[in-house]
Amino acid sequence: MANKVSAKKATRKIAARTEVNKSRRSRVRSFLRKVEEAIAAGDQQAASAALQAAQPELMRAANKRVFHQKTASRKVSRLANRVNAIAAA
Repeated sequence: MANKVSAKKATRKIAARTEVNKSRRSRVRSFLRKVEEAIAAGDQQAASAALQAAQPELMRAANKRVFHQKTASRKVSRLANRVNAIAAA
């Protein structure tokens, strides 16, 4: 257990940031799930719309350091490729 005032404050800050980050991560996962469901259904328009909604959420999470920037970019790229593959098929 922390004994110094600064260490106690750091513990409180970490707990607060953890809650915010959990919320952001959950929100991003919800957006990604909507894209995945549209892709699974084969609905190109819904998948494209869901991707358009998910992309800024992913990038916002990356800017807030919830995800690494390259991780977010990789996820967007792979989802975009899958959505485009529906259109081609």
